[in-house]
Amino acid sequence: MRATAQWLHKMAADSEPESEVFEITDFTTASEWERFISKVEEVLNDWKLIGVSSGKPLEKGVYTTGIWEEKSDEISFADFRFSITHHYLVQEASYKDGKEELVEDALPLSMQDLLCMDNDFPPRAHCLVRWYGLREFVVIAPAANNDAVLSESKCNLLLSSVSIALGNTGCQVPLFVQIHHKWRRMYVGECQGHGVRTDFEMVHLRKVPNQYTHLSGLLDIFKSKIGCPLTPLPPVSIAIRLTYVLQDWQQYFWPQQPPDIDALIGGEVGGLEFGKLPFGACEDPISELHLAATWPHLTEGIIVDNDVYSDLDPIQAPQWSVRVRKADNPQCLLGDFLTEFFKLCRRKESTDEILGRSTFEEDGKEVADITHALSKLTEPAPVPIHKLSVTNMVHSAKKKIRKHRGVDDSPLNIEVLNTIMLFLFPDAADKLTNGSEARPSTSRNNPPPESEEYNLYSQFKSAPSDSLTYKLALCLCMINFYHGGVKGVAHLWQEFVVEMRRRWEKNYLIPGLANGSPDLRCCLLHQKLQMLNCCIERKQARDEGKKTYTSDRSPSGSSCDTGKAVVRSGGDYQKETEKERGEVGKSWESWSDSEEEFFECLSDTEELKGNGQENGKKGTKEGSKEPANLKPEGRLHPHGKLTLLHPGEPLYIPVTQEPAPMTEDLLEEQSEVLAKLGTSAEGAHLRARMQSACLLSDMESFKAANPGCCLEDFVRWYSPRDYIEEEVVDEEGNRVLKGELSARMKIPSNMWVEAWETAKPVPARRQRRLFDDTREAEKVLHYLAVQKPADLARHLLPCVIHAAVLKVKEEETLEDIASVKKIIKQIISHSSKVLRFPNPEDKKLEEIIAQIMSAEAIIARARSLKAKFGIEKCDQEEEKEDLERFVNCLLEQPEVSVIGAGRGPAGSIIHKLFVNAQRAATMTSLDEELKRSGSSDERRLNLGAVADFPPPAGRELILRITVPRPAPYSKPLPQRMYSVITKEDFRLAGAFSADTTFF
Repeated sequence: MRATAQWLHKMAADSEPESEVFEITDFTTASEWERFISKVEEVLNDWKLIGVSSGKPLEKGVYTTGIWEEKSDEISFADFRFSITHHYLVQEASYKDGKEELVEDALPLSMQDLLCMDNDFPPRAHCLVRWYGLREFVVIAPAANNDAVLSESKCNLLLSSVSIALGNTGCQVPLFVQIHHKWRRMYVGECQGHGVRTDFEMVHLRKVPNQYTHLSGLLDIFKSKIGCPLTPLPPVSIAIRLTYVLQDWQQYFWPQQPPDIDALIGGEVGGLEFGKLPFGACEDPISELHLAATWPHLTEGIIVDNDVYSDLDPIQAPQWSVRVRKADNPQCLLGDFLTEFFKLCRRKESTDEILGRSTFEEDGKEVADITHALSKLTEPAPVPIHKLSVTNMVHSAKKKIRKHRGVDDSPLNIEVLNTIMLFLFPDAADKLTNGSEARPSTSRNNPPPESEEYNLYSQFKSAPSDSLTYKLALCLCMINFYHGGVKGVAHLWQEFVVEMRRRWEKNYLIPGLANGSPDLRCCLLHQKLQMLNCCIERKQARDEGKKTYTSDRSPSGSSCDTGKAVVRSGGDYQKETEKERGEVGKSWESWSDSEEEFFECLSDTEELKGNGQENGKKGTKEGSKEPANLKPEGRLHPHGKLTLLHPGEPLYIPVTQEPAPMTEDLLEEQSEVLAKLGTSAEGAHLRARMQSACLLSDMESFKAANPGCCLEDFVRWYSPRDYIEEEVVDEEGNRVLKGELSARMKIPSNMWVEAWETAKPVPARRQRRLFDDTREAEKVLHYLAVQKPADLARHLLPCVIHAAVLKVKEEETLEDIASVKKIIKQIISHSSKVLRFPNPEDKKLEEIIAQIMSAEAIIARARSLKAKFGIEKCDQEEEKEDLERFVNCLLEQPEVSVIGAGRGPAGSIIHKLFVNAQRAATMTSLDEELKRSGSSDERRLNLGAVADFPPPAGRELILRITVPRPAPYSKPLPQRMYSVITKEDFRLAGAFSADTTFF
């Protein structure tokens, strides 16, 4: 490369021997500094900040109530990146009145804002707004948090850049540069107008100089900095704010009582406590009260404040405002319960690993017995199983576990366990052994079933608030927190699964579950328990020989009503005729022992038979059962006045099997199976066969009940929409009804026609079961047994969140806090989206729990403040309402003005709080002070303000004046200095204006 360049150079020299080679320096190339200024100007142009600024006069308090917005961009000086941000108060556009000359000569808005006294000390604003009172400004700061402009030369370079950019663009918005480390909040800046300029300067010290801790010293600084040649100087306008901090709130003001753990164990009260969630903060959620005493309009010479004496008595201040400092993440009971329960979701251990592995494998005989028992349950057995039942096996296993583990090592106290089991299964206390169910009375805390609160379970996919699943979730939550943590949860779950097994074996219905098919709006665990109840109901009916589960699919014969019939009648069924009993009893026994497998009905074919259920079954009357020895079998009652088309005999509604209830995981599993069959002809045929199992069963029942019937008869009952009738005139001229099947029924290889030809006249009682309750119950019990505590917590977390939301709503109604109402709506909306899907993300669940904790903390703060301000003890109704309004404002707003300052009702209470804190700090009895001096005024004179209030934690002063600078004949311009003095911080922020035309 180098050789090539030399060669080219030589060639050029040879071709032009007379030409001279010389270097050209381009002095027009922009430097990095010029590029930086150009970028700043470009951004100001893009944001339309060039030219004269205009705006309305500011309203009082608008800096707090108004909307602040900002827009940012990024610029760089060489390789150093800066962010440039425009902060501004959103205001309505002001219309110019055509007085352009006046506008041109007017001071920039920022200079006018320096003198505005209506928005001093805004409680929530950018620091530059508080220090300078500006409504609009631009800040250039290092883009990276750890970057800083530290050297003086770099600071001056940036300030020069700002000055040039403002001059070139004619921008009248103040432009600041952040210097030094970001935590120091040091800014220097400039604002330019027509012939005027304001310099923004700052001093920040760690230690406060003694001569500047009071007004007189600060006035000296201000006047010397202005350097105005006028004598005498006009009086300086002063605004002062002193902030007093109350930290000792006196513990007796905190009303929260710790939960009585002993009351949660045993006894009548204890049982009810398991259905409730705790609420409230364990510590005072309000840590400090800050009182700001403000003198907004003072003039130099009226007030004395120096190192010897001060007139600034907070009681005499014309304005008081209060803010409260909230405790950082106060410990709250409900939040702790939710957090601890959520931690369970991350555990990996199984129940066996937590409680110690069961020792079944040590005894081969027991293992064999259990396997034998499980297989025996699904085999045909003419004799009842007693000794080899799973219940006996489980009980013997429990004895063995207890023997190895020891009763004393049991995670749950036996009293606690018994109390919980009675709370979950109240029917056990009534010793109901006849299969009937004692519905537990709804707790007083539960909302009515029709209310919006009750129906939250469908949005959260949890469980109704009066259900067993919901109560179980609350019990596990309490056990996890108070009684043994994850071990206690595993122990209770083990006992719960054993109880489910026992109820299945003994035919006892599970309390606290709605009858009928599993409710797919609820969590999967609730669906599984409902499925187990369905199995128990069907087993009950089969074992007792009652045709409980045969119905005509009318609303009156639905599975839900079937369940109700069981509850009503219990074990005392009315006597039936011997023929009926023999017929029904034999039939149900015969098909319960059937070993033949039959594909289950995967669809209820609601679309096909929907009308049949509604239209075809209206107006039916109770018909007498046919004797068992006649040919027709399985008749329920005649179908109104309908007759069979060919024999002309009455059309009877048959006794049919109920479709199999399904939980959502089974539905999903079967839909996957159907999808895997593909789109081939064979797959489509097999899919149709699987889906028509229920239809085939109904056809067989119909044929058995109506000998000699045809497909048209079945369609007229099952799906009347598919049988079209028209009025026609016959040969004799009479109008008659003529019917035929619909077009879809006439399609070749129609599933209905094929199924009708396949169907045999078999009554429901002799058909293969659509729903094998034994197999399904065993599947449910196995599903419950293999659940790990983490799986259990995942299933029940929606129920716990549901309960927590209800608890927050209940507590909020007592306090009536607008912000909590808003948070509750957000929680419900958020939870409805997150909990609707299986396995929601942990981060989203944590967000929901954080929202609930936030609402609980706000309510706890409200109660704390109400107790401290003695609202409940207030006798006068008007004063009580004022105090309640004041407390609510303290919760909602960053700072609240005290009506009447130190002499109003709220001010008097705040004064007393400070006095009590001071007496406690100096170990002086308040009674002694009262005896020593009579009235409060006399006491104040004797003891001074220090006796009632501590030294101010913060002193803020704003000094303002309008004087000509730098010469006596210059234009009078606003000058302002803000100072803040705390124990370890001293800051001066000055804005000094000068005339750049006449100087």
